[in-house]
Amino acid sequence: MDEYIDIADATGTLLGISELKSVIHQKGLYHHTAHIWLYTKKGEILLSQRSPLKSICPLMWDVSVAGHIDAGESIIKGAIRECQEEISLTLSESDLKKIGVFECFQSYESGIVDNEFHNTYIAELKVPLSELKPQIEEVEALKLVSFNEFENLLKHSETNGHFVASNTPYYKRVLKAIQKEN
Repeated sequence: MDEYIDIADATGTLLGISELKSVIHQKGLYHHTAHIWLYTKKGEILLSQRSPLKSICPLMWDVSVAGHIDAGESIIKGAIRECQEEISLTLSESDLKKIGVFECFQSYESGIVDNEFHNTYIAELKVPLSELKPQIEEVEALKLVSFNEFENLLKHSETNGHFVASNTPYYKRVLKAIQKEN
């Protein structure tokens, strides 16, 4: 879906203008996304497999929930909306703990130039995996992995189809934040 997204400058400051997502990715304009990493008290992290319909990294296993912030929408509201849309999980602002804003500036073979600021949250997953309903256009599958398995997948991300290998420092910071909460 081609929605309007607010444009930011290279520091992440919103410029007060919006553009279609397709144009933003074509021109490499800076913009904000929300990443929500869900974990259980049993020491597991929820991973989502990206839909085969995605133009960037189809079928790759990655963050629990992620999405663009709509034009005029607050980042926290966008995070809550994305959880509901992508996996039918209802969260409130108090469920989310922000762990940082991470720059992710990458170009892809498809021609997409993706200059994103990942506003990253962690939250405890309090419902069974079976209650989550993936949105077909966004999510192919869901799975829980232990913290040790997460680290192992990260070590071998160059070859295993999990994670964007160049984002390893980001994933390590996410894991450390989740471990601190658990």
